[in-house]
Amino acid sequence: MRYPTAGKVLVVDDERANVEVFSRLMIRLRYEVLTASDGVSALEFVARDRPDLVLLDVNMPGVDGFEVCRRLKNDPETRLIPIVLITGLTASEDRVRGIEAGADDFLTKPPVLAELEARVRSLTRLKRYTDELDSAESVILSLGLMIEARDSYTEGHCQRLARYATALGVRVGLDDDQLVALHRGGFLHDVGKVGIPDAVLLKPARLTPAEYVVMQQHTVIGHALCRELRSLEDVRPIIRHHHERMDGTGYPDGLKGEAIPLLARIVSIVDAYDAMTTERTYKRALNREAACRELRDETQLGWKSVDLVEAFVALVSEEPLEIASSRRAGARPCQIWRR
Repeated sequence: MRYPTAGKVLVVDDERANVEVFSRLMIRLRYEVLTASDGVSALEFVARDRPDLVLLDVNMPGVDGFEVCRRLKNDPETRLIPIVLITGLTASEDRVRGIEAGADDFLTKPPVLAELEARVRSLTRLKRYTDELDSAESVILSLGLMIEARDSYTEGHCQRLARYATALGVRVGLDDDQLVALHRGGFLHDVGKVGIPDAVLLKPARLTPAEYVVMQQHTVIGHALCRELRSLEDVRPIIRHHHERMDGTGYPDGLKGEAIPLLARIVSIVDAYDAMTTERTYKRALNREAACRELRDETQLGWKSVDLVEAFVALVSEEPLEIASSRRAGARPCQIWRR
């Protein structure tokens, strides 16, 4: 009988004897083992095989372990893979270098088997939890796209909002965590529409007052759907509050001014812009200039933030939004980085 492995471990060391020792230890613990003899090969293995853990020697010619660790931790695609630096170095400055590079743990040569086993099991268990969280979030992101697919006239709306919101976030100097939240918020802002009946959501005519009340509930429903996902903690305010207005006449909570979360105010602006510049059964699309005038009119009505609208107008006037935002877009829908 073939038993399932406990995970996949990449062992990286330029000395063959060390690779064999760590490989035997990992195989004893039922891990699938990959091996690399230099930093460049290690980076290629990680990119291709996505191990659950990397045991990484520090002292290697060329690209050393510190640099390999730094590159992996700076890449959104690999930053969550645990890395254990293995070294015979004992000076505190070497451990500081490892921490600065993003290492998750350290082991000294020769390793103590019990210590090695405990640390490897702990880190691979953490990696499984992270993968499960990522899978749950992916389901929610996919749900956002499914909601969009219910109405052919909103095709591409989520992707555009993710790009627009992130571009505006970069423009006003937000940090990387806020940009990630904006990108996810672009996909998830209307996820609560899963709970809105088609008769209301897809109605081609103007909604009645009663139907409008039903439609407003999508913000509350969406907020509740994402409540249990800690990774969406910064996204939930976007979902709930992107229909609030600066004068307090928005919904669902009637927040006013600075009480409206900044990221929700940003998504409110780009959501309105996309609605204005997209054709619907009941209206023609506005061009960029006309849509910008409408946004400025909404600031006069007290609905939108003046500073953010002016920043957005300047952004779309200087260069196409697709160019401005795609320069900073990450490879996956749920990740986007400035660096």
